[in-house]
Amino acid sequence: MLVEEGDRVKPEQILLELWNEDRKVRVEQAEATLRARRIEERRACDTAELAAREYHRTESLAARRLASDELLDQRETEARLSRLGCEQANAMTDQASASLKLEQVMLDDTRLRAPFAGIVAEINGEPGEFVTPSPPGIPTPPAVDLIDDSCLYVRAPIDEIEAARLRVGQKARITLDAFRGRVFEGQLNRIAPFVSELEKQARTVDVDVLFTPAPVDANLLVGYSADIEVILDSRDDAPRIPTETLLEGTRVLRYAPDTGTLVDQPVSTGLANWTWTEVTGGLKPGQRILHTLDREGAVAGARVAPE
Repeated sequence: MLVEEGDRVKPEQILLELWNEDRKVRVEQAEATLRARRIEERRACDTAELAAREYHRTESLAARRLASDELLDQRETEARLSRLGCEQANAMTDQASASLKLEQVMLDDTRLRAPFAGIVAEINGEPGEFVTPSPPGIPTPPAVDLIDDSCLYVRAPIDEIEAARLRVGQKARITLDAFRGRVFEGQLNRIAPFVSELEKQARTVDVDVLFTPAPVDANLLVGYSADIEVILDSRDDAPRIPTETLLEGTRVLRYAPDTGTLVDQPVSTGLANWTWTEVTGGLKPGQRILHTLDREGAVAGARVAPE
């Protein structure tokens, strides 16, 4: 085991190694074989060069009638055979090189490397233990659980009805239970190409929202619970009321200062989210409405005193 939980690792860094003494010996053997083949290749090719020079000298002598045709033919045959021997030695060197690469690959199969830079979250196993696959149908736990914390995002389910209005690139707001009162800027990065049906009553589409940018002053941990709000449209300088003040049928309880009572006031609404709802008609800025609807006696006609 070459790492511990909490270590930050680099890409291709070795995390752990299985027992591989036999494969290390095979690599050493393949390296020795390759060195021997290269020596044999140099010997054969040097012999081929010498035979070629002998042939050219004999050819020059034969042109001046100082060497017989039989000797010239013999030198030519020797040069050709020596050249073939050099080519054969070269091929055997390539074969030995490929065998070494194969043994190195088999040795590297015993080493678990980090596929990306990240943090070691969990290690399943101890040095000296035997690792065996789980039975069919049971997932094998990862030997090393590695987390890439360089790109943080929130994955959340969106109701299938709302998913049709989403587009990659739309702005979003992210809130985390661990950082109450803070809103982080985000952007819709991915929309799943299928609908999940975990329950018959809930058909949802998974979306991914990236932090843009990831906050440097907040220690964001992988696994935090979060909420996202995708911004489909927005208005500037729009009259608005708290969404929680709306009654069924887009009505509010307005305070009538002349009578000191609550009045059932229909309103026209525009854009809305969980917090605010745009008012396009029925109310004017400055008018007072009941903010808390769960108070006893909060009905139209009730006499109230402003707090």
